[in-house]
Amino acid sequence: MPTREPARPAGRPHGPGQAPVRIPARRSVGDVLGGLGALLVLVAIVGGVPYALLTFAGPPLSPELLDLDLLTSRVGPSTIMAVLVLFVWLAWLQFFACVVVEVYAGVRKVGMPARVPLSGGSQALANKLVSAVLVLFTAGAMVVPIAKLATPPPTAPPMTTVAYSAPIVEQPQEARQTKKVYVVQPPHGRHHESLWEIAEKCLGDGRRYPEIYRLNQHKEQPDGTRLRMADLIRPGWVLDMPDDARHAHVVPVNQARAQTLKQHPAGSHSGHRQVTDEVRQTSSVKQGPAHERRDTQGTIAEPAAESSGVDLADYLATASLAAAGLLIVLARRRREQLWRRAFGRRIVRPRDDAAQAEVALRLGADAPGTRILDIGLRLLGAELATQGRTPPTVYAAHLSPRNLDLWIHPPDGDAPEPWMAQDGGQVWRLAAHEGRLLEEQPGGAPYPGLVSIGADESGRVLIDLEAAQGLINIRGPQTTAALAALAVELATNRWSDRMRITLVGFGDELTAIAPDRIRAVGSLAEVLPELEATAAPRQEVLTGRITGSPRDAHYLLSAVAPTHEEARRLALLARKDTAGYVVTGDVPHATWTLEITDDGKAKIAELGFEVTAQLLPRRHYQALIDLFRTAEQLDGEVLPEAEPLEELAPPAVEIRMLGPIEILGRDPLEEGRMALATELLVYLATHPGGVHPVVLGGVLWPRGVQPMVRDATIDRVVDWVGREHLRVDEAGRLRLGPGVRTDWALFRELVRRSHGDPAARTVLLEKALGLVRGPLLSGRPPGRYAWLAGDELEYDVAAEVADAAHRLCEIRLAHGDPDAAVAAVRAALLLATDDEGLWRDLLRATHATEDVVRLRTVVEGLTRRASSHPYGGGMAPETEALIDELLPSWRIHIVRESSA
Repeated sequence: MPTREPARPAGRPHGPGQAPVRIPARRSVGDVLGGLGALLVLVAIVGGVPYALLTFAGPPLSPELLDLDLLTSRVGPSTIMAVLVLFVWLAWLQFFACVVVEVYAGVRKVGMPARVPLSGGSQALANKLVSAVLVLFTAGAMVVPIAKLATPPPTAPPMTTVAYSAPIVEQPQEARQTKKVYVVQPPHGRHHESLWEIAEKCLGDGRRYPEIYRLNQHKEQPDGTRLRMADLIRPGWVLDMPDDARHAHVVPVNQARAQTLKQHPAGSHSGHRQVTDEVRQTSSVKQGPAHERRDTQGTIAEPAAESSGVDLADYLATASLAAAGLLIVLARRRREQLWRRAFGRRIVRPRDDAAQAEVALRLGADAPGTRILDIGLRLLGAELATQGRTPPTVYAAHLSPRNLDLWIHPPDGDAPEPWMAQDGGQVWRLAAHEGRLLEEQPGGAPYPGLVSIGADESGRVLIDLEAAQGLINIRGPQTTAALAALAVELATNRWSDRMRITLVGFGDELTAIAPDRIRAVGSLAEVLPELEATAAPRQEVLTGRITGSPRDAHYLLSAVAPTHEEARRLALLARKDTAGYVVTGDVPHATWTLEITDDGKAKIAELGFEVTAQLLPRRHYQALIDLFRTAEQLDGEVLPEAEPLEELAPPAVEIRMLGPIEILGRDPLEEGRMALATELLVYLATHPGGVHPVVLGGVLWPRGVQPMVRDATIDRVVDWVGREHLRVDEAGRLRLGPGVRTDWALFRELVRRSHGDPAARTVLLEKALGLVRGPLLSGRPPGRYAWLAGDELEYDVAAEVADAAHRLCEIRLAHGDPDAAVAAVRAALLLATDDEGLWRDLLRATHATEDVVRLRTVVEGLTRRASSHPYGGGMAPETEALIDELLPSWRIHIVRESSA
């Protein structure tokens, strides 16, 4: 499929029925004047020179040069002039060829232009002139600066993810007797050293970290490993440092690394014991990718803005599509943890930054928008397949609460329903109210490469990495943070099926999130041969996606700048392959350039985009990794003991949480105030130690609130509940009085008493399970109760309810009452639906009734639930093994049902 210039992207409409507004091209007055000047020069050279030659000097081959006696006769002035005219004609012809090649490369975006033999400066001049002229006529003209391509390739791939790199001046080997080294220190709390921090401490500028990387790339370390990725260093490694490094060790130039480590072991570095005044002064005003600074004692410290979960929310909560995908993957991991949960233990819950990261994800997740993207795109592909049409190129999308807009090329006014063509067919639109009514679609995912680059005032802007049909060059001081954000969303989105993501020079830990999709390598050389061997034509792949024979989508994100040769191979590969290539560094022959500015903007000049960039800085990245590593831990945690209740009589105010949220004992507040007041009471009830109003404000209004609004809300709830039930202690903390109780507290007390009273155990457990009415806090408004992610409540409730049902089930089965055992388990399943231990209890209890039809019904229901579970994953192996034991023929019946 030939590469064509995409249509200019259309903006969002300002109101129903209004036409989309075009985003203007971003050309300056200087660009226009320069383009006009270059056009005049080109016209003068391409047209004026041959006109002048023909007028004043004649054709290239004059009669003198055609004379056969020229080689034997004497050469006169006329012959010399004829030869000079011929040389001028040849020079003009060569320049004309250069112009043709450059125009073809710029208009067709073929990547690296062909080299005209012996062109040298002529092609460089043609390149500059054509580049300037194309700015006048195209939005995405891509012309390769030949002057830059003529430079020799670097000896090793430079890590040019930053704009500054000071030169490394090395002395001759024979003149150097010593060198400077740095020993990577072990973690301090949750803090791990990075090359940026080492460069900041030892070189005075974190942006000089590529120098350290280049000095140590591929060198063997004391533990036998090698430095292959700039963001992956290990404690105890010995790093060679530039000669101007401070706070480093001076060792003999030929000293073995093991000897260096023996003399200067990790953990004893003087830079961690004391820091000079000079370092305090210089590092206090510098900030690295994670915005870290040093305090007056010289230790690593987080700035105040990053010490709370609010800062994590600033990035993670705004990545609404990535947040929704991450929560789905996380829920799938949690479900697998529940498969192996042991009695008396809860699954491991996240803490600190990991917990705050999940809070931020819950705050920002746009599940409805994700669903519309997924189902809407699949429906589009299915409708086009039915009509025998090839999907158009979608090079960008805009998702707002009102519409999903696709910017397509070439324009097509025939959009399949319920999509509508807008702006002369350049935009296909799916209204949000139409998207919400769509049923799940079985069709393939036609545009898996759509990924957010950021947001504007009305929604999220996505680009399709495949639509560039060439390299996408990413530049700026936060390129790794932008690449990490792209990788996370690609790896977790719902609107793709089969995908491979190759990360170069970063992201090894991201395999914890999506090991089936992500792999990380240290250099482009490791993957280029494979990419070249598996390239596939674009039209073939697009057709396969919508007709049911898809290939794996593949996207390469590189934080390592390519060498000259690697850039050439990538450019040629990107022209013919249906894939996406995002590469950092100085890559002049890129189709699009994604620039991440210092103030956090993402710009693509070729498409006219400027949005607030979607970034994943280092601290947020690490918090996500910690969150998913928590979800991999299978041992669980011991359940905490419940605080005893002295009185079981009905309270004055009861907060019911084990099912739909209810407040008993008080008339409801007016509409619009009840939800917030209820959440306030729930939070205070589950934190009996008291909560300061400032902390409570941060919980209920995680995006911020004015103190006046916060205090007015608290006063209103105090008046509603009663001052005897909601009061302030001497420390200024809000506490609920003894007249307020939750059904959860009553549940725990009944279970606690059942342990010490065998005679009443069954009755107490039945009363406890009788309090369960449905999922925990069901019916809560969307976007509220995000604080649950960092709290024990969800984890404790699910585990203790399941354990109580398990204990009661065993008691009932021991007394020969399987029907009561079934009832106990089903009561708990109303809340702890994903606890497979409960499902196994239900299978055993149902089997004990000796009713095969009833058992088969349970098995069929469990199988259907596992196959259609929103988080996937099927059934636990232990559950399948139990079904095989209790009902050996179950698989045959399932097959018959599915075929029928």
